[in-house]
Amino acid sequence: MQYKHFSVEERENIQHGHWEKRSVRAIAQELGRSPASVSRELRRNYPPERKVYTSRLAHERALFKRTRRGREKRLKNNRIRTFVVAQLKRRRSPEQIAGIIKRELGEKISHEAIYQFIYAQISYNKPKRGCEDLRPCLRRRRKRRIPHGARRCQRVLKPQGPSIDERPRIVDHRSRIGDWESDTVESADHAPGINTLVERKTGLVFITKLKSKKGISTRAAIARRLCALPPTVRRTITFDNGPENRDWRPIEQTTGTRCFFAHPYHSWERGTNENTNGLIRDYFPKGTDFRTITDEEIAYVERELNERPRKRLGWRSPLQAMSVALQS
Repeated sequence: MQYKHFSVEERENIQHGHWEKRSVRAIAQELGRSPASVSRELRRNYPPERKVYTSRLAHERALFKRTRRGREKRLKNNRIRTFVVAQLKRRRSPEQIAGIIKRELGEKISHEAIYQFIYAQISYNKPKRGCEDLRPCLRRRRKRRIPHGARRCQRVLKPQGPSIDERPRIVDHRSRIGDWESDTVESADHAPGINTLVERKTGLVFITKLKSKKGISTRAAIARRLCALPPTVRRTITFDNGPENRDWRPIEQTTGTRCFFAHPYHSWERGTNENTNGLIRDYFPKGTDFRTITDEEIAYVERELNERPRKRLGWRSPLQAMSVALQS
């Protein structure tokens, strides 16, 4: 049987019966209701200031409580909500926020609670009154939560240099520092973009603005960033098969690293780099013209990513992890 709220007329009958000192069961039998429902009504809507049940006040109280039902604010208190919103606006993922909140605030929440907090504030694809749309702070900016789809098949091409199959197996285990992945993030209108270099173990990233789309520009950017590091941090680089990576031999000679190429269309073989490029797209969305982006803006994004806590590093940042590795 479907539950039905008490009407104002039923509450008036409860009031008369209660004032006449009739039992709860007698009142419930007259209304055709469960005695538990009548008892609960008297208990919930009994105004403590008047010490007497009044149908009008009870009905107003019930209507007000009905408008306040549900959990729109999914997180426990304003302190946690303020912290979560501030971290989201710094491009931190819900999982990263959940990982550091115990250290920062002494509180414990799950990343799922943060996702529910974000999407509970949305109704019909618009923020509810008094709420903020935090979906643009997420990596994918999903309007609603949906599962990932399947990838389409691609034709297979031949790698431009030594295959990833020839790369030392130790690189797969992330047990040492000095193994890098490189890629180019494209600019608007096919203009020169940026080069990204990511260290596989620590996630340390170097972002360098390219002067042209030619291989010599990419080669110079990689050499400049890597040659500033100790030789123990320059072991291997894994590229994709883009035309800008054809000049891999001079890179080996200049930096002392060994170069390898992932299989065509196997982006997961350079997953660290692909994930980092996605983080960069939070700051520079597709369609960004990097010719209008200053070196200071790029340096800011690089610093933000290198100071971001990472789950696989025990919620340390890449800078912290690299510093510890260099000192050991």
